[in-house]
Amino acid sequence: MHDHARRTTPEEGPHLHEFIAMDMDERWVNRTPEVMLETFHWFRGEGFGHIIEDLLRLPQESCVIAEGFRLLPHLVKPLLAAPEHAVWLLPTPDFRQAAIESRSVPGQGFAGKTSDPAMAGRNIAARDHMFTMRLAEETERLQLRTIHVDTTMTEDDLTEQVTAAFGL
Repeated sequence: MHDHARRTTPEEGPHLHEFIAMDMDERWVNRTPEVMLETFHWFRGEGFGHIIEDLLRLPQESCVIAEGFRLLPHLVKPLLAAPEHAVWLLPTPDFRQAAIESRSVPGQGFAGKTSDPAMAGRNIAARDHMFTMRLAEETERLQLRTIHVDTTMTEDDLTEQVTAAFGL
């Protein structure tokens, strides 16, 4: 993502460049989760072209799995040879919280660099939940497959579901 941000001009990514200019409190504490959602550059598709450029540089004979929240359904669907070539993993709020807690060290990470890490964490969690709901609505509208990921699902369960979704 850092390379894509570096390669994105202010004209290509106005929201990205506004975000870069903000301090940590402006990004994560002083704005509502709704504003954070509507203005977050990667959720708006900024830099998506760089993902495509990177994928096109890969050998053509290879199969590729591209993963990440920047692969927005409305941007990906026109590029698919067939809808069954894609699946979106939609985390439940409990799963997302467990994932955040499992990899966070108190006082570290970007929320820890704000004046109110607890508020930043709540804002980010609320924004991410709204983003997941938006993905769920968009994938349904576009008739694209999803898998809901919750805390009861093991890695093997998820692997099984993804493998089945792709018919492997």
